[in-house]
Amino acid sequence: MALAIRDVREHDLDAVLALNNAAGRTILALDAAQLRYFYEHADYFRVAEIDGHLAGFLIAMREGSNYESPNYCWFSTHYPQFVYIDRIVIANAYRRHGLGRIFYCDVNSYAEVRVPLLTCEVFLEPRDDVVVLFHGTYGFQEVGQQRMGESGPQVSLLAKDLPSYAYVRETYLDHGGLPDVPWLAERPRPFNDDSPQRRLAGERHS
Repeated sequence: MALAIRDVREHDLDAVLALNNAAGRTILALDAAQLRYFYEHADYFRVAEIDGHLAGFLIAMREGSNYESPNYCWFSTHYPQFVYIDRIVIANAYRRHGLGRIFYCDVNSYAEVRVPLLTCEVFLEPRDDVVVLFHGTYGFQEVGQQRMGESGPQVSLLAKDLPSYAYVRETYLDHGGLPDVPWLAERPRPFNDDSPQRRLAGERHS
């Protein structure tokens, strides 16, 4: 079995949309325009490909984006810097085989050299104890709860401290930026992202 975790490509979007909307009640449905927004704006948008088949994906956003998710907005009002995991979806055929942990290791590696906090939420209605346990064993702690809209589900808002960030900031980010190597690069996007954190990143590399 050949597994690859890579940045999403435009030709993946139809398969990503179908996978998202077949995932069940704990993943909010998307339309093509919403998925296009993620393609153009998400800081982290990677897919898992197994033997040429799309097996899953994870989308995450940094602070400073014009993203109206109520959970993203909650973190924006409480923390100045973070990476927010908006969604992770694994195809039915590849669930319970550790692919979620592989994604979380990968997004953790992305986040810990950029921000002090990795965040997400889990649905409490319906509650999935496997999902709650997964996040607890991966170091997330509850930092709040809220209801998504007047009639939406109750969610638990989770955060994980990234202790490596302090070293990276003091050693690299405060002294010219991250090394110019492929595994530290931001993913390419089809437009000029002028968000504050990316302007700062550009200044650090100049």
